[in-house]
Amino acid sequence: MDSLYSISKVKGIISEFEFRFKKKFGQNFLIDKNILDKIINATEADEDSVIVEIGPGIGTLAVEMAQKGATVYAIEIDNDLIPILKEHFSPYPNIHLIHSDALEIDFKRLLEPHKDKKLKVAANLPYYITTPLIFKILETDLPWDSLTLMMQLEVAQRIVANPGGKDYGALSVAVNFYGTPKMVTKAPSSAFFPAPKVDSAVLNIKVENKIQVESQDFFFKVVRKAFSQRRKTLLNNLSGLRELNKEQLNNLLKEINIEGNRRGETLSIEEFAHLSDTLYKQ
Repeated sequence: MDSLYSISKVKGIISEFEFRFKKKFGQNFLIDKNILDKIINATEADEDSVIVEIGPGIGTLAVEMAQKGATVYAIEIDNDLIPILKEHFSPYPNIHLIHSDALEIDFKRLLEPHKDKKLKVAANLPYYITTPLIFKILETDLPWDSLTLMMQLEVAQRIVANPGGKDYGALSVAVNFYGTPKMVTKAPSSAFFPAPKVDSAVLNIKVENKIQVESQDFFFKVVRKAFSQRRKTLLNNLSGLRELNKEQLNNLLKEINIEGNRRGETLSIEEFAHLSDTLYKQ
């Protein structure tokens, strides 16, 4: 099979199948081999890997991962891409095509038989489902190994941001709660056909239990409250939690060596965990 990432091949497929791009699905096909290779390396696809690919496009990444021996579940929502994918996947018994909305998939049911394998996700995420899909995956009770995700550069920068920076926020803390994200590569708009209006980036999230808290739900409630009004201090944003007034809250913060006049964007995830557990026990 000719390389599915070449622009001439992509245009030929589009013409042959009379495919029309749909804005609502954020369809942009990767045509840069260098970036494709970096994604493959980041997934560490091998015979011990079971990889869920969300939004396989014309099958470029799925085919490459299957050639490495990985079992691939390719989830595609667009009816018009199904015949293209069936043709490109036909030589590979280790690729399973699922015609569905990834937000509706029961990942636990799908992957339960493969729990002894390295469970991974690879996806080119449309902006409108990036955050809900990341958390749907991470919150599923499965022993995930890693997520390798293409997303808008701006969102990727927020996820990998460190405390104290303007990009650091609730999304940064939440993703780091579940694992360690790192930037794999940036992807300019010229790496896709058709070219999107914004640049993208590939992020790899190594899933690991770094942080233990008394209540996960309460931890995220504290994080959301701390960032609810970025210019306000912790004392202002968190007052009322556990029915504590400002004076009581300020005394509690002092006990755990966190100044009440700090803002949420200055707290590390470890400090958020300590703060959450202390408040939870009140």
